[in-house]
Amino acid sequence: MLKAVLIDDEENGRISLRKKLETWCPDVRLLGEANGAAEGIELIEKFDPDIVFLDIEMPRVNGFGMLEKLGPISFHLVFTTAHDQYAIEAIKNRAFDYLLKPVDIEELKTCVNKIRKETADREAKENRERPVSVDLPRRSFNRITIPTMEGLVFVEFDDILYIEAQSNYTIFHLNKQPKLTVSKTLKEVEETLPGDLFFRIHHSHIVNLAFIRKYIRGNGGHIELSDGTQLDVSRRRKEEFLKVIGQ
Repeated sequence: MLKAVLIDDEENGRISLRKKLETWCPDVRLLGEANGAAEGIELIEKFDPDIVFLDIEMPRVNGFGMLEKLGPISFHLVFTTAHDQYAIEAIKNRAFDYLLKPVDIEELKTCVNKIRKETADREAKENRERPVSVDLPRRSFNRITIPTMEGLVFVEFDDILYIEAQSNYTIFHLNKQPKLTVSKTLKEVEETLPGDLFFRIHHSHIVNLAFIRKYIRGNGGHIELSDGTQLDVSRRRKEEFLKVIGQ
């Protein structure tokens, strides 16, 4: 089952796409709909979807502006728009696909099939790696096992500054070491980490609490790490984050 979120300011457009997904793509579960960027960001942070169907022309903040606010994404981005002049900009904004309204049923099915295949290929790759890495007692050694093209890398929790989502990949930013990229989603990585050491401050970032140097208040606020990196804290996670850091 693929989880999806639909963001479109036009109600008729949302209804049309919802019905087509229900009829022709029954394995896509639509978890929420939004009529604007602010509500759309909240849905993405709440549900951590596999697919986001995003309109481009919306009032106040358009689809591209919403992506700027989101930062790195961990989902398959599918633009849905009545205007074909945005195709090049959509590609630059990490679009997985670009569907013109009214959305053609065959194009929608092809798009979902490509997402399904890419997801299955990634899971198959992870399953090939899992027998080697998943059974290691990571917590008892205070480290995580990261599969790479060459084999396995053992990284101490104390060496991880923060972890970043990049589509279906995850980047480990390490303290005074080269960063590492793995073909796992941020959610999958999060499940292997000790909750007393790491906290997911945003849909795209998990931080090592030990490296937080500052918290700057704001809408959600942002943190500064010991190396100077600044990362946003989402509004939805702000209250829990402040409890974790004792504020």
